[in-house]
Amino acid sequence: MIQALTEALPIAIGIILSPLPVVAVILLIFSPHSRASSLAFLAGWTLGIAVVGGATLLLATEAEVGEGGGPARWALALTLLLGLALLAYAYRTFAKRPKAGEEPRLPSWMQAFDSMVPRRAFTLAAALSGVKPKNLLLNIGAMTTLALAGLPTAQTLGAFVAFVVLCSLGIGVPVIYALVGGQSARSRLSGWKEWLVRHNSIVVAVVLVVLGLKLVANAVNGLV
Repeated sequence: MIQALTEALPIAIGIILSPLPVVAVILLIFSPHSRASSLAFLAGWTLGIAVVGGATLLLATEAEVGEGGGPARWALALTLLLGLALLAYAYRTFAKRPKAGEEPRLPSWMQAFDSMVPRRAFTLAAALSGVKPKNLLLNIGAMTTLALAGLPTAQTLGAFVAFVVLCSLGIGVPVIYALVGGQSARSRLSGWKEWLVRHNSIVVAVVLVVLGLKLVANAVNGLV
């Protein structure tokens, strides 16, 4: 199980390093419904990862991605396609970065975060973590990797739960920090928000390139 988690850990880090969702939860922390909305966002984010990841893992397991103790070639081909998709998404993200001297702008879906109610925060977070292209591709890649490990059911479940928890840290840390850190925490979170908004495209692009190359290399090594 440790080896499977080691393989999935870089992908979890890719989901953790999602600047705009972190900015979104920081905005919720400063909203009138700060406590309830930020906790609802964390719950929705975790649920989205768990549902998509669980469904992918179940399908991959039922499809028997292993052949004779080794990975099926179609599963390796899928991993290769996922890696290439991540590289394409990295290029697209980098190309859309703010030009020199241009102020970065928040996307339209974040405009109402300063007054968002908990139910809406929960729903939006679940959608962001579950079906946003970057997270969807990473989640599928991680669960395919986990299924390829061919672990016993109990160990697969343990690795899956650990992956979901890890993927929730990027949202959970600022929420817990705000709850226990008081006013000083809020001041620091405001600084985090400004940095993340400014460097969002570069952070995401670098992470996706690293993970895309990793998946491509794993697939190629298995196919040759």
